[in-house]
Amino acid sequence: MANTYTQLFVHIVFVVQSRDCLIKSDFREELQKYITGLVSNSGNKLYSIYCMPDHTHVFVSLNPNVSVSALVQKIKASSAKFINENRLVAGKFNWQSGFAAFTYAKSQTQIVNNYINKQKEHHHKRTFKEEYIELLKKFEIDYGEKYLFTWVDVS
Repeated sequence: MANTYTQLFVHIVFVVQSRDCLIKSDFREELQKYITGLVSNSGNKLYSIYCMPDHTHVFVSLNPNVSVSALVQKIKASSAKFINENRLVAGKFNWQSGFAAFTYAKSQTQIVNNYINKQKEHHHKRTFKEEYIELLKKFEIDYGEKYLFTWVDVS
């Protein structure tokens, strides 16, 4: 779009179906590269990504022609297909329905990048459920407990 100027930074979080710990370290980097390509090929810019065994964080600069929902749908559908076609997990891989998305200012991008890049260390101190609910509260998002992801104790 001519004469359209935007700066849209979005932190997206989505979860493996049933919160199963299926994203293994032996293919985590390959999956992250694949998702990076999906984001870039959709006209967006990926700033950081980290796939934990049971959930994924993605931080992007969003193209104004692409909705957050459309981007997440593309990432989840294509990456699940990639995992299944390459038989990276036993059985069928799926992402759980839904996602969370939070917007940030350019001045906050380094903080978000550091947060995402240090996910592994971060989760030694706090569970995903604690992290997720804290983000919802921080952004003052009303939520119903029954509509949140299926919580499974993975400790």
